[in-house]
Amino acid sequence: MLLPVEYAWAEQVLIASIVVFFFAWIGNTITFSNRVISAFVTALVFAIIFGALVYFGYGGVQMSVSTEPSPTAPATLRR
Repeated sequence: MLLPVEYAWAEQVLIASIVVFFFAWIGNTITFSNRVISAFVTALVFAIIFGALVYFGYGGVQMSVSTEPSPTAPATLRR
């Protein structure tokens, strides 16, 4: 992990932003700077690569949700 624990979400956002930047760069290079076609090709390249990564099981998001209050959570004041 590059960032402290409280900023773990930002690391994933930064990595995803870099990946999307390269997909956009590839799409723009393929279409010779035509905006509409570039957007379509970028979306297509992203869908193909992201779909392949998900299909073959690379990457993933894991979350755990607890409905029990944490014993270390501060008490809320009710007035």
